[in-house]
Amino acid sequence: MKRLLILSGKGGTGKTTTAAAFIRFSGAQAIADCDVDAPNLHLVTQQEDAPICTDFFGGEKAAIDPNRCIACDQCRQHCRFDAIKISGSRYQVDEFACEGCGVCAYVCPHDAVALHPDIAGSRQLYAGNRVFSTASLKMGRGNSGKLVSEVKLAMMKNVKNAALAIIDGSPGIGCPVISSISGVDLVLIVAEPSLSGISDLKRLVQTIRSFQTNAAVCINKWDVSPERTREIESFCNANQIPFVGRIPYDPAASHAINAGLSVADLDCPARDALKQIYETTSLLLAK
Repeated sequence: MKRLLILSGKGGTGKTTTAAAFIRFSGAQAIADCDVDAPNLHLVTQQEDAPICTDFFGGEKAAIDPNRCIACDQCRQHCRFDAIKISGSRYQVDEFACEGCGVCAYVCPHDAVALHPDIAGSRQLYAGNRVFSTASLKMGRGNSGKLVSEVKLAMMKNVKNAALAIIDGSPGIGCPVISSISGVDLVLIVAEPSLSGISDLKRLVQTIRSFQTNAAVCINKWDVSPERTREIESFCNANQIPFVGRIPYDPAASHAINAGLSVADLDCPARDALKQIYETTSLLLAK
């Protein structure tokens, strides 16, 4: 099974729009949304079955036992994250500020503080006619790279006889992106024709190459800045990165997204461009 990962150097470039269109074009039976901080692929890939939901434990958080606490204030004084709050006469832990370092439990003279496994998010697996693996982190939680790995693993364990897996990744170059890149056959980068878009593209290419993974590039809304588009194409040519196409600015794409549809469901210029990009990308995957 070939695994195609779709990334972008920043948010809002059209990464998920491209992934949703590719899913329609290919009829992919294995899908994963690894943008666990803000998953949205499920909005344009309707599923027939209810998901299997599983808690994700990302780390530990401190909790104070009010029956043991003597209000000595040692925990609050030693917490470098200001996670210990006083409510009336009770000491409590702010779950959003706590980093689970355990200093409060270490300094407490009456063992009133303990670390407990923290439910940092949830995984959802749709295992009907096709496998769709996704997840979401709770606000303020970390370990997104670990959760991304679990999302990919769930997809791989449950898929049967699929020729292609399409993975929608996170923007940027951080931990969730690094976890997404591991083990894929090709990364398609959706670039934005702007100064920041070019800078983000270069950083992302460097990250991908550090994993010795193949990459290709397409440009969304290329006609917004033809000059920057030519600059991106020149960068790809100079660095021997396959350039697979341009997507024009198309208001129909926004209308499709607002209606919960894929651009592939409409007859519009963006759909035609994405179809050509999909076919070119498929040829690269087949090599």
